Amino acid sequence: QHAHNPVDWFPWGEEALQKARAENKPIFLSIGYAACHWCHVMSHESFEDPAIAALMNEHFVNIKVDREERPDLDGIYMQAVTALTGSGGWPMSVFLTPDLRPFYGGTYFPPSARYREASRRGNMPSFRDLLTSMNDAWHNRRDEIEKAGAQLAAHLRAQAITSAGTDVFTQEKLSAAEKSLIDSYDWTHGGWGAAPKFPQAMTIEFLLARSALTPNPSPEYRRGESVALHALKAMARGGMYDVVGGGFARYSTDNNWLVPHFEKMLYDNALLVRAYLHAYQISGDNFYKRIVEESLAFIQREMTHPLGGFYSSLDADSEGVEGKFYVWTRAEIREQLLENSDFFEAAYGISDKGNWDGATVLQRALDDASLAVRFKLSPERVPQKLADCHSVLLDARAKRIRPGTDDKILAAWNGLMLAALAEAARVLDNPQYIILATRNAEFLLSELRPNGQLRRAWREGRTGGEVFLEDYAALILGLLELYQTDFNDKWFASALSLADEMILRFSDSDGGFFDTPSDGESLLVRPKDIQDNATPSGNALAAEALLKLAALTDRGDLRDLAEKAMRLPVDFATRYPTGFARWLSSAGFMLGSGRQIAVVGDAAEARKLINVVRERFRPQVVVAAGGVPPSALSPALLRERPLVDGKPAAYVCENFVCKRPVTSADELRELLK
Repeated sequence: QHAHNPVDWFPWGEEALQKARAENKPIFLSIGYAACHWCHVMSHESFEDPAIAALMNEHFVNIKVDREERPDLDGIYMQAVTALTGSGGWPMSVFLTPDLRPFYGGTYFPPSARYREASRRGNMPSFRDLLTSMNDAWHNRRDEIEKAGAQLAAHLRAQAITSAGTDVFTQEKLSAAEKSLIDSYDWTHGGWGAAPKFPQAMTIEFLLARSALTPNPSPEYRRGESVALHALKAMARGGMYDVVGGGFARYSTDNNWLVPHFEKMLYDNALLVRAYLHAYQISGDNFYKRIVEESLAFIQREMTHPLGGFYSSLDADSEGVEGKFYVWTRAEIREQLLENSDFFEAAYGISDKGNWDGATVLQRALDDASLAVRFKLSPERVPQKLADCHSVLLDARAKRIRPGTDDKILAAWNGLMLAALAEAARVLDNPQYIILATRNAEFLLSELRPNGQLRRAWREGRTGGEVFLEDYAALILGLLELYQTDFNDKWFASALSLADEMILRFSDSDGGFFDTPSDGESLLVRPKDIQDNATPSGNALAAEALLKLAALTDRGDLRDLAEKAMRLPVDFATRYPTGFARWLSSAGFMLGSGRQIAVVGDAAEARKLINVVRERFRPQVVVAAGGVPPSALSPALLRERPLVDGKPAAYVCENFVCKRPVTSADELRELLK
């Protein structure tokens, strides 16, 4: 996207860093991502301006970084910007000394000075004036810059020290976190906090898991479930959710989930698909199932590389206008839907003036029951009639100029989507999802693992040189979900091998894992982030992966490493549960009954036993299945598990104690109550 700017951009690397040192110039570091609207704006306003570019080229070494390829750099310098300004975001603009110490930073800077709303500190200087000021300071007030850089670097190093404490998760702490989430929930609009509102899929997952493990059916004990289901329904009404094509936008700019920031990210859709899938399992409501199917159809249609990898994102903009691809006018609706337009306009409250800048962002106004009464339809007919209208509009929308696709393929985000697809395949018994998941796993284990070395990013046959903790951990979890779907030992063996590599390259003796490998590039600090952000913390994913692998194997060392890592966020997670929700779910798994189920035998009866396990959402269960004797690559959970009277059997173990094996579906169902 920036290749044709008049700015002499360098990628992050030794050439640029050496140039800064040799020429004694400060570094201007610009960090963004392909689907970032304000990154495009700053590029158009400033980086495409020849006069501003000349100023940048003369006085600075200019480095452009994709935050999605280099989350380590993004994390380090985002902390610096937050320390300097009190907030952060993208585009991120940071000035560094040649030895990489930040001394000034911010986010978007306009080409001319602008007023900023009162909630933000001060006004925004023009980017041109900022460049001039930074150059003057570099030449005439170097001592101030060196002092600021040293202080900020020391602050970042202190912040990077994260060690496991003595406090541990308990069921009481999980209950307190659950209560906090319920008490702070926005029942008016759905979700947590004020605009901009983010989907909080990991928070919803924690509440759904707690609900699945609560035997008491009374409303008092199911408040967390009610919150989770309400949030999912609120988001899926439209706006934030693309009712025409499926899939979710990044976040809502308003409290009512109406006007999204229109970019679509792979990771959001991966996390939300699983949340809606689990909601369907718990509630039995086909509404949630439909969202899963529509979202995965979107992924297959618009986000899948021919070789099986999943693209990173779709841009918010098309034709230089945010959201243009997704919004409608009343005239367009009537032209496309003809005699069905009255029905559709009522469903979505469509008017001539629209609900956003003269156009309409589609969000449901009437529910199915109201539509059925108004248009004299059976309740069963309404969803189908709406689906027919959506299909017509999708065909019409396909003729528009599409938003740009960020077609790089990232291991971590693909691992999250692999897990969602694999689980959806077994819950919904959809063979198409198995095909997609299998092709994705094959792609990741070949194209993103050249010469047996996992890499983070792939595009057009080339991989980057970096890899991070979240890439290993998310891929391990995706492979484990795929193994528990088709029970191909290859996926389990690959997950175990990657886990051993992860431990070797990322472990911290003080507990948990660094985000960067021990043999990686030496940066200002070696980051170790434990907070969930838009994606789960790499440490939370790693702990979850090791807990599940430990349950499938006889390796106590994996459990020990996971438990030590789980001591890292205890205090934060109970105080700020929305920022540590993936940890809370992992803690639930660690503290729970930890059921391990081994199903042995190859006949149809074995499949019946497996299907019993899949009848409901069981967040604390791991399953292994295979023939007798198991292969050398099979999980240790299958070893020394004979058939029973020549019949396939299920062995259920809980808290390191195994129960009597059973051979019928009814017996297993009773055992799992």
